[in-house]
Amino acid sequence: MSTPIRLVIADDQAMVRGALAALLDLEPDLEVVGQVGDGAAAVRAVVEVGADVVLLDIEMPGLDGIAAARAISDGPSGCRSLIVTTFGRPGYLRRALDAGASGFIVKDTPAEKLADAVRRVHAGLIVVDPALAEESLVAGANPLTDREQQVLREARHGASVRDIATTLFLSPGTVRNHLSAAIHKTQAGNRTEAARVATERGWL
Repeated sequence: MSTPIRLVIADDQAMVRGALAALLDLEPDLEVVGQVGDGAAAVRAVVEVGADVVLLDIEMPGLDGIAAARAISDGPSGCRSLIVTTFGRPGYLRRALDAGASGFIVKDTPAEKLADAVRRVHAGLIVVDPALAEESLVAGANPLTDREQQVLREARHGASVRDIATTLFLSPGTVRNHLSAAIHKTQAGNRTEAARVATERGWL
């Protein structure tokens, strides 16, 4: 019998981790060898346990799933990443694939399709939820520059222009320019709304 595919599951909700592990451990060719609650722990775990595939949620404390996928892709482990998330946003899909993730599916995917996605990712294929792929094509690429994304992330938490300028080592005028551009690109009325729109579309 061939060696089982070794899995690490990263999700900040313990019940979700446990449910995914229980489902996947039922498959004779899959073995869950690690469960962690954040992205940084996932990056460490794939090396420590010799994982073949890591299942990553996106919104986790500290290092999020997309950043973790990038770190794992850039690292020496050879482990492949599969994003399994509640947040099926087109912008997240593009960012995840750009970060080196090999797949992106939503958490309500049936168990047999989840297991099949793991096998396909392990085999070197790219696996994407079909409905989300279609939605991503319709939505188009993220129009925000890296700086515009940074200022909107700060604005999302209620930071003032001066606070944002201090945090990002920019002048207040430069911050205002980036916010103005982001508001225009998101067709929002103000920076708070721009941050909300960008978040909903998975651009931040």
